[in-house]
Order: sequence, then C-alpha cells, then structure tokens
Amino acid sequence: MSRAGLRPISRQTRAYFAAVDRVNGPMTIFDPSKDSGFQLDAPPAPWIDLGWIENFKRTTTSQIEELSAGAAGAVARQARHALGARVEFEFRDWGKLQMALAGGAEHMNVLASDPSANRAGSGGTALAAVPLLPGSSATELLLGTGSAGGFRTGDLIACDVDYAQQVGYVGSGVAAAYVKSSANVRQDTNYVRRVTFNVGRVAFTTPGSLVLAQALPGGPPLAGASVQRVTAFVDREGGTFLQQWTALFVAEDESGGRVCFYYPILSPCTVKSDWVRESLAEIQKPLGQMALHAAFISLPTTDGNDAALVLSYRSYFPASGSPVY
Repeated sequence: MSRAGLRPISRQTRAYFAAVDRVNGPMTIFDPSKDSGFQLDAPPAPWIDLGWIENFKRTTTSQIEELSAGAAGAVARQARHALGARVEFEFRDWGKLQMALAGGAEHMNVLASDPSANRAGSGGTALAAVPLLPGSSATELLLGTGSAGGFRTGDLIACDVDYAQQVGYVGSGVAAAYVKSSANVRQDTNYVRRVTFNVGRVAFTTPGSLVLAQALPGGPPLAGASVQRVTAFVDREGGTFLQQWTALFVAEDESGGRVCFYYPILSPCTVKSDWVRESLAEIQKPLGQMALHAAFISLPTTDGNDAALVLSYRSYFPASGSPVY
C-alpha cells in the first residue's frame, strides 16, 4: 500500500448549512455511516450549499485540568473543563444566507416600497402583497390569472404568511426573528416577509404563476402565504436575535481522502474586540473581491451513542486502498 493515501490534499473548503428547529430542537444530522457519498454539487435536503470559503480556522477553548492527590501532589486524574469551540472563515459568495450568518442577527429583505412612503434604513412601507392560491409549491407560486403582472423574470421575491400579532419565532421553515411584542414591529402585516428566509428569484412567469430558479429554502408556502417583490438584502449591526444553524464543512478530496467537520449548532460570536466584518481580497488593483467574515461559537449537544456532551465532529473517509495508519 502507498502511504500517499494517508495525506489528505484539498484545494478549498466548502460550506453547507441547515436550519435548526428553534422550537422543537431537532437538527440535521450528518451521519458518517450514511453520508460518505455526500454530493458536493447536489447536497441532500435540507443542506444548503453556500459555496467555497477561505481562511477556514477551527479552534478549541476547552481545557484539560489535572487533579492532584497524595502527599507528593502527583496528578491522580484529569478532567475536561470549560468546554468550548469556535470556527471562523470568509464567505466569498454573497447571498441571503451568507449575509445573515456573517451578520449574526435579524436579516432583512428590503420589500419594494410605496414611492410616497417614509424612508427607513431597512426599507419603507411595502407595497401590498399578492396572496397565493392553494397548490403552490416550493418552485412555483400560483397567483391566478392576471395577478402575476406585477412581477418580472429576474425579480427577487419573499414568500411567507402575514404577521398576525403573534410573539415568538417567526418565519416559515427557518426561524428568522424572535418577536417579543407586536408593538416592537409596529403590527406590520408584512413583517414576516421582511425577515423570512423563504426567498427566491423568478426564473420566468406564466399568466398565473411565478416559476422560481431555486426551491424556497423554507419549503412549500404555508396556507395563507403571500408574495412580495424584494429589491435588496440588508443586515444591521445590532438587534437581539442570534442566528442558530447546523453546519458541515467539507475539505474536497484531491487525493482520494475526505475530511468533514460537522457542527450540530453554531451561533455567532466575536473573536476579538476589533472584529473585521468584511475585507477586500485584492485581485489586481483597482479590482478586489469583497469577503464576508463569519465567526461562530459551537453550542453543545448530546451524542446518542454514549450521552457524551460534544461540540463538533471531525470525520475522515480514507482513500480507497490506503493503509489504516
């Protein structure tokens, strides 16, 4: 056997995220016994491909402390203490989810607004939403004959239910914000659509529907959902809501072996007092690529096989025919 197979070689690391159910708790599980053939270009639902990332760095803050005993004060045993882990990297792709993860707080869809509406940093009073008809799917939104006229091929849209004065998590399929009081969001009927992750781009229109280029991340629209045009995405420095997502990072195998890093729950954090939120990766002056810096702390979960409290998993899939050690 050649020992070359024991040396994982990778060009870049690729990031995949899936929503955490903030109410019921279950999360997407990466099971190395079942997911060894994870397709990088066609990840299974509910994983969302967020592209290649740069400067991927994993660190641990966990400590192993010695417990001394006896007259000589020798180490009698050891114990793990202050369990903690962080991960940080740069998104080179910009999109709805990349911005939300890098920003960490509520992420807003800028709804197309009434020209006469007052100005606001996250968008003014929105134009009226168009209700969906029953039978709409994650890839086709049924509006009825003539109702699709306000949308064009290439438009961004947000699709979700009206805000009905409820408190708690809002957003179909993905917890997009937490409402403490309806007064905080001005009883805005459109608030859920302002924050929802159920967004898409119109591939083409028919006389009575919008066909989307990608399936809605939150799944098929709920009963009573409506659709609105989106002009941009905006995040903010501030806000009380903290994103939580399940993450999988894959170092693509150039040598036949694959390394995967699975984090059951990631939540945003700061890594230092002067945390740079975005940077410019120079291509050739004056051209540069804007990169989104993201940093997370890993929250603990319990492994079902032995009840161990864990923060992340590192899986290695050896190259075919390689030695074991």
